[in-house]
Amino acid sequence: MKKIFLLVLWMMVCVPLGAQTTHRDSLIAQSRYLRSVLRTDEAIGLLSTLVTPERMDVEVLSELADCHFQSGNYEDAAGLYNMLSLRTPGNLLFKLRKMQIFYRVKAWQQAVEAGKEALALDTIPAVLGYVGDGFKQLEQADSALWYYRRSLALKPQNATIVSKVFDILLGREDYDEAIALTDSYLQEDPDNPVVAPLCGLAHYRKGEYDAAATLFERQLELGNDTYPIHYYLGQSYWHTPRAYRADKELRAAWQIDSSDVNLAYNIAALRLDLMLPFEAVKPWVDRAWEMSQPDEMMLFQLHRMYAQGFSHRPEDMPQALHHYREAYRLNPKYKMAFVQMGYLYELLKQNRKAIECYERYLKETGPQNDRAPSIQERISTLKAEEFMQSGGH
Repeated sequence: MKKIFLLVLWMMVCVPLGAQTTHRDSLIAQSRYLRSVLRTDEAIGLLSTLVTPERMDVEVLSELADCHFQSGNYEDAAGLYNMLSLRTPGNLLFKLRKMQIFYRVKAWQQAVEAGKEALALDTIPAVLGYVGDGFKQLEQADSALWYYRRSLALKPQNATIVSKVFDILLGREDYDEAIALTDSYLQEDPDNPVVAPLCGLAHYRKGEYDAAATLFERQLELGNDTYPIHYYLGQSYWHTPRAYRADKELRAAWQIDSSDVNLAYNIAALRLDLMLPFEAVKPWVDRAWEMSQPDEMMLFQLHRMYAQGFSHRPEDMPQALHHYREAYRLNPKYKMAFVQMGYLYELLKQNRKAIECYERYLKETGPQNDRAPSIQERISTLKAEEFMQSGGH
């Protein structure tokens, strides 16, 4: 009889507990399914019925935090992950979730701290990269570099981290270090479509145009037919004896992206440098003109370009004079406009206006200017011609 009584008592006490556990596990399983099919509100509703002030159920709260995270309710998710992290300080996942939330809401300092907490448990290359990103956003480049380099020490062939280190080095104009960084990566993967162009860019910025062109040419051979490849290959050619090849590459870049006013301007400037007829230059100046307003510095450059183009034929020279005047109006530091206008007036046989332009140049720049002696000599010659033309009176 005593044994039967104990069995009945066990069933009265333990079976309900088992039923409760089964009910809890069932709700957790249902909530996971609902979350997997993006019905997070329903999952949150189910899980909330299991939350009681008397007991902290880590599994339930973790599922609830994941639901809030997935639905974009980062404030509630962060609060839960923080509570869970304090309750289970050795749980790496909760610290990583905190870090991810802070990154998504751009709370960079908190993201860095959460990342450091995770790194105290496990040195994960990706987390080192995240912490580096946080420091970069906080404009603490040295700290960012330190974490990026630790990440690369564990995972050297990470093109994303290499590009982030490269960006900092390029901003500092540390081209030798940028080249060394990318060269090290390219030893294992010489044609990488991310890192090889970065190496080319570093050579270009350093003024090593042939080396840059070689890298960009190789990318084209491999089918990397993108705007930056064509653009920087064209720019590299422009600085070498192969400048005649630059036009084709810059126009190829234009075919990919025709929204860059600087590219239109560069094509026009290149064609002027190649001494092509102005008819081949003017369409690109026109494009840049239409795209540049109201950018005054770009308009200044374009007026100057129009002026140079219209300076070759007497019938076009009045237009050239107009553009030189406009260039000076937009940029009063451009004193050479008066010298250029003086020269054009000489070609137009308008010596008095030429003298006025030259004298204005001397007035604006002062007698210590290196060009002052030759300009003064020009003025004297023109005045002598005027005197002779007036019959010596």
